[in-house]
Amino acid sequence: MTKSSPATDRPVRVGLISLGCAKNLVDAEIMLGSLMQGGVEITNDAAEADVVIVNTCSFIDSAQEESVDTILQSGELRDARNRGQGLIVSGCLPQRFREELPKLLPEVDAFMGIDQVAQVTTIVHQALAHRQERLAAQAPAKASGKKGKAAIVDRFAELDRNRDLTAHEAEESLRATPQFGQTRQVVAPKGEKAAPPAPAVPLSQVTARPVYIPDFATPRFRLTPQHFAYVKIAEGCNHPCSFCIIPRMRGAHRSREQADVVREARQLVADGVKELNLISQDSTYYGLDLRAGHTPNIASPAKFKAAAEALPADATTLATLLRELDTITGDFWIRLLYTHPAHWTDELIATIAACPKVARYVDMPLQHIHENMLERMRRETSQQYIVDLVAKIRAGIPGIALRTTFIVGFPGETEAYFESLLDFIRTTKFERLGIFTYSQEDGTRAGRMAGQIPDAVKRERRDRAMAAQLEVARGVAASYVGREIRVLVEGETSAAELRKANLSSWEHGLIRETDAGARGLKGRFLTARGEADAPDIDGRVYVRGKLPRGEFARVRVLAHTDYDLIAEPV
Repeated sequence: MTKSSPATDRPVRVGLISLGCAKNLVDAEIMLGSLMQGGVEITNDAAEADVVIVNTCSFIDSAQEESVDTILQSGELRDARNRGQGLIVSGCLPQRFREELPKLLPEVDAFMGIDQVAQVTTIVHQALAHRQERLAAQAPAKASGKKGKAAIVDRFAELDRNRDLTAHEAEESLRATPQFGQTRQVVAPKGEKAAPPAPAVPLSQVTARPVYIPDFATPRFRLTPQHFAYVKIAEGCNHPCSFCIIPRMRGAHRSREQADVVREARQLVADGVKELNLISQDSTYYGLDLRAGHTPNIASPAKFKAAAEALPADATTLATLLRELDTITGDFWIRLLYTHPAHWTDELIATIAACPKVARYVDMPLQHIHENMLERMRRETSQQYIVDLVAKIRAGIPGIALRTTFIVGFPGETEAYFESLLDFIRTTKFERLGIFTYSQEDGTRAGRMAGQIPDAVKRERRDRAMAAQLEVARGVAASYVGREIRVLVEGETSAAELRKANLSSWEHGLIRETDAGARGLKGRFLTARGEADAPDIDGRVYVRGKLPRGEFARVRVLAHTDYDLIAEPV
């Protein structure tokens, strides 16, 4: 039975702020489900909460700064309106800086990592008790305050710069093995027990390298609208990309059992979900780690192909998962997100083409096209391999919409290299595309590379790349005019609201800054998404008319803006 608030006989009340990607959102949903199962009351008013949880992102510097801002603001609100409130920080930031965060953010009562999301109810009560001990001791930790933000962020960079990359890369060689992340241990002297932390020291429950993966039995409270959901099929990543910190935060790739994923999908469809968005760090690697005798270092296309071909006939792969999901009774889409170009197979292409419920949509970040850039990024795919793969996917899956992301301003990117990327964008004509400016992440191989590009040059290249994609996007949108398409209706909004909606995310880059073509829209519209549009990151279909929210409908496309379509019900 859950403990009550120290001030009243009511249940403990918790507020949660979740930042970052869809994978982080699923972690937040699991925390909420676990809290509710534990008898905790959830509130949207942070000032009324007994405990506030900030679920953080640490993907790139700007995401990290947003996380620190949110933590500091939560601490300030607590000090001003509810001094007895506990403050918990969860997610990627504690995973990345688990040893230093208690010193940098002493106002926090507890830090928790990815492995602890299902134990959040216990941690909430620990944090609340910890806060009361601090207040009783009349020695609350000094708040970092607004002036401390720059110092905290600078300290993060210093920690990563001073990290022993040689030791880190030695550990990276263990990736995808049980020993990965287990090489560092903190032990007490023999015969002695570790002393409990003093009340002023934040509690920290963060494992060095997470191993947790949710299953169907894990409580979950969905935060998405009723008609779509994210289904996490795996966690972690085995790739050595030189710019990315995710493997260090999220651990090695680990897949859920196929039967468990299918069970969750069946329940979601029975609950009225019309769109299952399959997510992980690398969806195309799904199942490979479940095979007998799994070995690491099969990230390259050649090694992956050999491993896939050696699988027994009944082995679990992304293709087998899609085929079984496609047999679930109901009217819904299956959308495939976060695929890696190195792990596509002919079987996967044929499976998508043969499964009517799998959306004709593929999210496949490519990051660059020039050979030298791909090598410096450690992407394991050559330029010709990418060109051939795009052609093979389009030939094998008629009507497919390809979305990708590219990084501009990566260390060593010359003007000639960038021009080759522009040419690729113009000739390949991706239906959906986002652009990142390279974020120099300390603690990564790329962060220490020579040839770092000035920020002004990065921004100028991003603008030029987006201008090239704008011309492509207009042509793609124009190709829909006069056609009937199937859409999933999101809800009603005004044209003025739609024009203000810039699209960008930490994981999908800048999609658009403005849409000049939307300026002439007047009145209210329904917002819908076509098969080529993933939630929050892609285009929209503005529908003039009445249609039920959260349901599929057929519409006729009448016109288009720069990136979006204008339609009416059929």
